[in-house]
Amino acid sequence: MAQSTKNQIINTKKAIYLLLGITAISSVVVSFRTDAYNRVPEETTMARFTAAEAAEPDSIVSKKAFLQAYKVLMHPRCMNCHPVGDRPLQGDDSHIHTMNVQRGKDGKGLYAMKCSNCHQPQNTPGLHMPPGNPDWHLPPADMKMVFQGKSPRELAQTMLNKNENGHKDHEALIEHVAKDSLVGSGWNPAEGLAHLPMSRAEFVKHFKTWLDKGAYLPDK
Repeated sequence: MAQSTKNQIINTKKAIYLLLGITAISSVVVSFRTDAYNRVPEETTMARFTAAEAAEPDSIVSKKAFLQAYKVLMHPRCMNCHPVGDRPLQGDDSHIHTMNVQRGKDGKGLYAMKCSNCHQPQNTPGLHMPPGNPDWHLPPADMKMVFQGKSPRELAQTMLNKNENGHKDHEALIEHVAKDSLVGSGWNPAEGLAHLPMSRAEFVKHFKTWLDKGAYLPDK
């Protein structure tokens, strides 16, 4: 075979190998760029979520916060002491208190049937025994502050009405839910009773956000 023909074959092979190499490299680069484009860093995703959340109007943030707090307010640990009538409720099924216990003028019981007769300063040991607190009582007769049966909107209205909430402004309401000892006993249920769905700190955060963002009423 002539030398010139051999050189042509060799050059042709080199050109083919070079072309195949360039094609392979291009495929890798395109694949890398596509993958990098489609993959959003986790911190970027979180930043976008936080920014979107922060962009929500105060009215939306306020309403959402109350709906979270509502889960605690309507739980038996809270709602049982805020009944429609003058008899407290009991248990996780919120049945009417046995032994014909009545509210009384001061909310601490009627005649000899005082709350403190059974509800001691601390929980009584044993399954389904009375929960305790040194100041166990219902709201007084002239300020019943009913929770039972109320929708989120209705309960929010009650919370904001000084003629129903113990004459409390926003600051006093936050102080009450954050520091009142009897309120706090809801997070220390007697043995056998269901626990509240969130911590007290989380509840207070939602409650405070509701007020701080405008105390907007839920839509229903």
